[in-house]
Parts: sequence; C-alpha cells; structure tokens
Amino acid sequence: MSPFAALWPTLLDVGRHPRTGGYRRYAWTDVDLTLREWFTDCARRRGMDTEEDRNGNLWAWWLPPGWSGDPRGAFVTGSHLDSVPDGGAFDGPLGVVSGFAAVDLARERGVVPSVPVAVVAFSDEEGARFGVACAGSRLSAGTLAPERALALRDNDGHTLAEALTRAGRDPAALGPDPRLRERVGVFVELHVEQGRALGPLGQPLAIGSAIWPHGRWRFSFTGEANHAGTTRMADRRDPMLAFASSVLVARAGAERHGAVATFGRVRVEPNGTNAIASDVYAWLDARAPSEEVLASLLEDITTEAKVHAGYDGTFVDIAAESRSPVVEFPPGPRQRLRRVLGDVPELPTAAGHDAGVLSALVPTAMLFVRNPTGVSHSPAEHAEEADCERGARALADVLADWVTA
Repeated sequence: MSPFAALWPTLLDVGRHPRTGGYRRYAWTDVDLTLREWFTDCARRRGMDTEEDRNGNLWAWWLPPGWSGDPRGAFVTGSHLDSVPDGGAFDGPLGVVSGFAAVDLARERGVVPSVPVAVVAFSDEEGARFGVACAGSRLSAGTLAPERALALRDNDGHTLAEALTRAGRDPAALGPDPRLRERVGVFVELHVEQGRALGPLGQPLAIGSAIWPHGRWRFSFTGEANHAGTTRMADRRDPMLAFASSVLVARAGAERHGAVATFGRVRVEPNGTNAIASDVYAWLDARAPSEEVLASLLEDITTEAKVHAGYDGTFVDIAAESRSPVVEFPPGPRQRLRRVLGDVPELPTAAGHDAGVLSALVPTAMLFVRNPTGVSHSPAEHAEEADCERGARALADVLADWVTA
C-alpha cells in the first residue's frame, strides 16, 4: 500500500457530520483538537519533531543529519485541516496528508535532505468560526493584528481569546512570527482543484500561477421590527428588501464584470416567521481577476444597498472583514516545479490560500490536483485516488529536487 493510501483513511471520520456527510472542523473546537492530535501522531510515527507556533500553526520537522539550532531555509509543504460548514474531505487535508506521504516517498527513495523539511498545518484557514480566512498564516505574516483577531466572535458570541483559553492556549502569545522569513526557504502548497479546468485539459495536475484578489464584507441592514400581519406595507421599514436587492445586484454585477460574488451567510433578527425583521446581517464574498474589477464590483453592490435602504427608510453599514490583494506566484519556484514535473499546465485560481498570504514574505508555489466535477466547499467535493497518488508523487519529486540540490 502506498504512503498516501495508508494515511488518507485515518482522517476521514474526524469531524464528519452523520446526516450531511460534510465536515464541520472549526478552529479551536474539540474536533480541531482531535485533528491536532492526529497531526502530532503522524509526525511522531515518522520521527519528526512537532512544534505549535504562537498562532496555533503546526509544524512537523525532518532535519538533516547533524543539524543543530533552529531550522532555516526549509522546504515546507502542507496546507490546513479545518473546513467550511459541511465542507468536503479534500480542501486542505489533501495537502497535509500529501505532505507526510511525500516525506515517506522521499525516504523510501533514500533521500537525505541537506536543508530542513517541514509539513505544516495552518490554523483556521477557512475562517468558518471567527470570520477571517487564513487567520493562522495572517497572524504569523503580520497582516492580521492580534488585537483584532482576539476580539473576533463566533456565532455563539465567544471570542477567539476565550476559545484559545478553553483550548489551553495563551491568547497573549498571538502575533507576527519573526522567524518566518529565515525558516522558510520555500512553501509549496498542494491543494485540490476548486473549479473544473483540469478535466477538460485531460491533466491530473497543475501549477498555480496566481490568486485573484478577493475579500469578505459584512453588510448590516437595520430597520424596524413589527407585526407581519397588521403593519401596512406603506408603514414598513423592512431591512430584508435592501438585502434582497443587494443579492440580485451582486449576481448581475459579477456576471457583467467577469467576477464572482456571493452572499453565503445571513443572520436575521428577530428571525420570526410572523415578524418583520429588525436587522439583517449578511456576509459578501467577492473575487475578481483584477483589483480594479473587484473595486468596481464592490462599488455597484454597496451603492445599491445604500440607495435601496434609503428608499425603504432603513439603514445599512458596510465593513470589510478581510481583503486579499492579487497574488502572482514568483517565477523562480514555478519554473523549478515545471522543470521537475515536465509538461504541467499553469492555472490561476479564485480561491484564497495560505500560500498566497505567505507570498509577500517567502517564495511560494502551488500544485493543484484534478477535481473531476469542480465541486468544492461541499460534501460532494472529490478527487480520484489515482490523481491524489500522482499529486503525492509529484510533491515528493519536488521535495527531493529541492533538498538535495
């Protein structure tokens, strides 16, 4: 049995919902702590030293013979273990499992690294619980202030600071990692394809070329709660109308601009069937091929929200929760991957990744494994085992080339 085939099933039951079949792996929950135990056990079985950094990111180290002191100039691979609500099995964990499998394959080939090798699992990449994606890597890179991160709240009102304390961590430890630049020589993140470009090309793998600029915005629509049956239509201050109009404009604007926009999360108060809403909180996810297009799309949506709210006698407040600029993966690592892997296509992606966050600090690259349906962030997310095996072998090839050069 191959290293990937042996390891992949050990993770499949953790955090899987019995009714939906999707995964609910949220940051700093009991499920997350179980995933961290799984990661530590994988490292222990391979004789790798495990470290949890100040932001909860997990590192498993394979050090060269005789290495002393802190790792530096390392070949790092991995991804994340958390999920969106009812997410699929492959988004994130495929990269972590493939990282450990690549270490196994390299050792089977007799590779002795001249620089440190690490498998990493970044904390809270999806932002499903506290709302900010790539929180672990952003904190380490210094692009998310620890004060802001600690004040983030989940749907139950618990702050990240409280969640960390409950999990036995020190909230005061959060902050930029000054060792990151020196430690990481390159970060190569393997990830399941999100979208369906490789299928029509007949290719199992691709090298990432770029990440679209993207962000998340919270729209807070405020009106007046009232009786659904006795309040005249002319007397209503219903915030649901401006929200609904914003959804339609987001869809139309995205199609017009060649972008994507989604209101995927909504909270309504008081949330009664026979009550006019007093407040509607809605979260917009928008992504575009350029900064200019994203700004134009956002302007269309926010203008519609404000105009319609004013017409209805309601109010809207719009706040950016996260914003990620366009990422062009550096040519050096991409060319090296191409030299090792041969005739592999290069593809951009509209999905955010930890590799994109780290690209401002260290050399980064991405490998995508074919997703035959293109479905992601869903229990139906899938990749064929043969393609996953190819991905792990390709990652081992890249690892071996990097650490023995």
